[in-house]
Amino acid sequence: MKNRFQDVDFRNVNDFLDYLPAQDLKIVGHLRELIFSCIPDAKEKLAYNVPFYYRHSRLCFIWPGCIAWGKTDRKGVDFGFCRGNLLPDASQLEKGNRKEVYIMTLHHYRDIRPDVIRQLLYDAVIVDEELASMRRRKIS
Repeated sequence: MKNRFQDVDFRNVNDFLDYLPAQDLKIVGHLRELIFSCIPDAKEKLAYNVPFYYRHSRLCFIWPGCIAWGKTDRKGVDFGFCRGNLLPDASQLEKGNRKEVYIMTLHHYRDIRPDVIRQLLYDAVIVDEELASMRRRKIS
């Protein structure tokens, strides 16, 4: 079922990947490889018709500009961190007017900086572990 903000509705990640133009697919493919190499236990699920990556909670997402959200016209591929505000060094990310979610926009495959992305992913896992640990302590 399509939502009011998008004109597509994917059943699974393969449908999503099949929809992407070649340049976006190349960027998305490399980002997915980095995510799974850094976080082998990450779960990939579609939310808002784009892949989000989870452990205890949402860590990050990949949102190509060709997947609309409302009337926003975007180019490139956004690689976002759901708790970007808690990352120790988010200087490589754009905050915009958001409070928690920080992103980097990749327009070309050559824009991908694997070392920077790996560090951000490792930091996101640490934040995820800390938040999960705090929740467990609250419950006990």
